[in-house]
Amino acid sequence: MSLFRLDSSIRVDGSVSREVADALENAYVEQHPNATVTRRDLVADPLPNVWPVAAFAGFTPEDQRTDEQRAALAVAAGLADEVLRADVVVVATPLYNFGVPAHLKAWIDLLITDPRFAPGASPLAGRPVTLVVARGGGYGAGTPREGWDHATPYLVRILADVWGADLTVVEAELTLAPVTPAMAELVPLAEASHAQALERAAAVGKAHAQAA
Repeated sequence: MSLFRLDSSIRVDGSVSREVADALENAYVEQHPNATVTRRDLVADPLPNVWPVAAFAGFTPEDQRTDEQRAALAVAAGLADEVLRADVVVVATPLYNFGVPAHLKAWIDLLITDPRFAPGASPLAGRPVTLVVARGGGYGAGTPREGWDHATPYLVRILADVWGADLTVVEAELTLAPVTPAMAELVPLAEASHAQALERAAAVGKAHAQAA
């Protein structure tokens, strides 16, 4: 059994998205102690900026590609192999500036240059994928910032609708409340959301392992 985990938080200590992903990973490994876990940290190990080269290479006949284009496509192919080798995939991300972290978007863009991940290919069809999202504020229905989360709907669209994943979303909100005086009254809600996310992540990890 194998699990691929992608982290994109710029924080290590205190990162809620990483903590929730840990809960899922630990529950999965508890059921399968010999499972292979592959981790890619987009902050600790940034991707090379080869997407523009890879994108144009896809429109260039193979026998006319430059060495630079071939190298860029090789990077994309390596990322694709990494995901496709896994039985279970976890993508953990915070919400930054109401959107997707730049380095996560770069990973998606580069991956899509590989023909196996191009729109219409559905490379993750039927594969269990969990999207872990941590949001500093509240973006639910009826809140002042309802609709301001422009990351989660996009990621759901890519993972589930474009790549065909069997997607589960685990969300933690109000993560900035404990360290933001103006949000002090929201701390109980933040703690409840945090606890629920950890519990749900562990349950999802266990369920994925048992299903396998």
